[in-house]
Amino acid sequence: MSTILDGKKISEMRLEILKEEIEDSGLYPRLATVIVGSDPASQMYVRMKHRACEGVGIGSVGVELPADTTTQGVLDAVNRLNRDPDINGILVQLPLPKGVDSERVIAAVSPDKDVDGYHPENMGLLFSGKPRFTSCTPTGIMTLLFEYKIPVAGVRAVVVGRSIDVGRPMSALLTNADATVTLCHSKTRNLNEEIRRADILVSAIGKAHFIQPEMVKPGAVVIDVGINQLNGKLVGDVDFAAVKDIASAITPVPGGVGPMTIATLMENTFRAAKERSCDSAL
Repeated sequence: MSTILDGKKISEMRLEILKEEIEDSGLYPRLATVIVGSDPASQMYVRMKHRACEGVGIGSVGVELPADTTTQGVLDAVNRLNRDPDINGILVQLPLPKGVDSERVIAAVSPDKDVDGYHPENMGLLFSGKPRFTSCTPTGIMTLLFEYKIPVAGVRAVVVGRSIDVGRPMSALLTNADATVTLCHSKTRNLNEEIRRADILVSAIGKAHFIQPEMVKPGAVVIDVGINQLNGKLVGDVDFAAVKDIASAITPVPGGVGPMTIATLMENTFRAAKERSCDSAL
């Protein structure tokens, strides 16, 4: 029977510790979210982030823009938050509507307020091995591996999916932790064979039950980042019921990676507040 990597339990534990740290710090961190349009899933994710802020003592500000907002309109909102000395972290909820240039918006967020870790400067620092703020989902996964004492150094890790928010930073974090990493994608040859070589498998491709038992090495650690709808149910990229007895450890969907993403966002926001406080004291 495999170990279920309970992200909900670990995130609650870390958020409780964070709440105490914030209370003891005398700081009042503040996170601003920017959402464009009325996509129900995006709205739900933003509400979850605001609730998490409230739970740990982080102030939160929500900027809601209509779906027809131009790129310049979003940039103006981001720049106002950049200039606001009371805002420590800025999160632009993705995806943005098709008419908005996401790359320009991400690059407009001040790197020292980029608690999502998407700014090119922060990405560059991550890939150079000197990270500052790192993407919340991959960082949450690394935390989960750490909390469950799963060795990373020297193991073969396979990441399926090369997105800028999960796949690429995940591969960098694993590399920085001394894993031997293969980053797979839609053009990868012999994909199933590459996946089966993994001691740690991270799937982030957004295809329901794509990972089947014959693709998983016995004893592998399986991390499922996928959130998909299948027959009216929320499922991951991994066929959990079929794979759980092959893997040595596995994350469920829901309750695995998702809670760790939000916990990491809270931790990044507090870190941004501390760094700003130190800069102000100089």
